[in-house]
Amino acid sequence: MDYLVARELNTLYILLDIMFLLLLGLVLLKLKKKTAFFFGLAGGIIYFIVDYGIFYLLLGTRQVHGANPLTFLLWLSMSYGFTNFLWIWLFLDKDKKIIEWSLLIIIGWFSIAMIAQAYGGSFPLISISRGTSGYHGAMAIMLIIGYLFVIIKNLFDEKNERIPVLKLLFIGIIVQFSWKFVLLISGIRPMGFQPLIVNSLLETNLGIPYLYFIHLYIKKQKQEIIQTKTVEANIHEVSHS
Repeated sequence: MDYLVARELNTLYILLDIMFLLLLGLVLLKLKKKTAFFFGLAGGIIYFIVDYGIFYLLLGTRQVHGANPLTFLLWLSMSYGFTNFLWIWLFLDKDKKIIEWSLLIIIGWFSIAMIAQAYGGSFPLISISRGTSGYHGAMAIMLIIGYLFVIIKNLFDEKNERIPVLKLLFIGIIVQFSWKFVLLISGIRPMGFQPLIVNSLLETNLGIPYLYFIHLYIKKQKQEIIQTKTVEANIHEVSHS
């Protein structure tokens, strides 16, 4: 199954998106969400390696017209990689204000797209596209391995420490669906629901089981560091009392 994933946007969209990313990053740092911030940066780097390194250079499925592929794909990867990964982190972290964070990201995406479409007519246009036959099979393999591991682990679990599979599915689908749907209804992406449905089920969702365990590991390391510092502080206090 192969189809073309395409989008056309103007440079006003890029400028507005960069301002939004800076604002989002500042809010995260101001609220001391440093782990989510750096997790987002890591996501941007991963997206860039995949989009530019694999899709563009290795497979040749990514096409860019009207911009330098390197700089454009760097922005594109950091844009959605940063927002997607920090959003996933906040979901996995059970952030108490996940509704506000989710609204901030979705409203930001939607507003930027609509403003750019309304007022960006005099700005240069950039069109990009990619086929899917060269990698969706590999993505499906990663998807089934990750979720099979989670499901089988739950089936054999005897300590009632079940992994929330439905929650993982929800996170993996809603993150990808949200920004793909915004691109679709704003006219940046051509009408067609097959890419929206398939990509939402596959492209971000495939990494969620792996990110779940990465999140568990990072949280465990942070807790151990906090506990160690607490013990050292107590010892220091006792030794000086």
